[in-house]
Amino acid sequence: MVEASLYAGQILTLLIMALALGMDAFSLGIGIGMKGIRLLDMLKLSLVIGIFHVMMPLAGMFAGHYVSFLLGHIATAVAGGLLLVLGGHMIYSAVRGEEVRSIDHGSVSGLLLFALSVSVDSFSVGISLGMFAVDQVLTVLLFGAAGTVMSVLGLMLGKGVGRTLGGYGEAVGGVILFTFGMLFIL
Repeated sequence: MVEASLYAGQILTLLIMALALGMDAFSLGIGIGMKGIRLLDMLKLSLVIGIFHVMMPLAGMFAGHYVSFLLGHIATAVAGGLLLVLGGHMIYSAVRGEEVRSIDHGSVSGLLLFALSVSVDSFSVGISLGMFAVDQVLTVLLFGAAGTVMSVLGLMLGKGVGRTLGGYGEAVGGVILFTFGMLFIL
């Protein structure tokens, strides 16, 4: 009975952690969705984010305790820096108009950049979890599912809000990403 209770507590804890890590994907999704995104690109981006939310904590779990000490704060700073660059570029693109080409979330490099920016903190969490006896398969599946679902929800919400804001959608989305980047760094 006690063992079942501990396992249920572990599942609840991992689920809360997965949702917390998925909030990055949600916020990124709002920003990208406001810029405008097709359904196919929405699904591709969400799946890649989900895959990164599986791979990054798994890699972190294998990295161990020593790397956690070294990279705990660095991973968050890198994620914040990426969001600052992406948000700043979106704001610049919106202000300059059609003549400036925005980062293409449909391209392989843009897709990977977006997915990495919201998944890098999963690596440091994975390192921390690697020090404990957690169910690795359950952990990465929950993290991947949360990252995927939260990014879809953010993209859909952002797309709806972006239609309402019209041409200002990309600038507002850039401000959102830039703000989250600042919060990561500070």
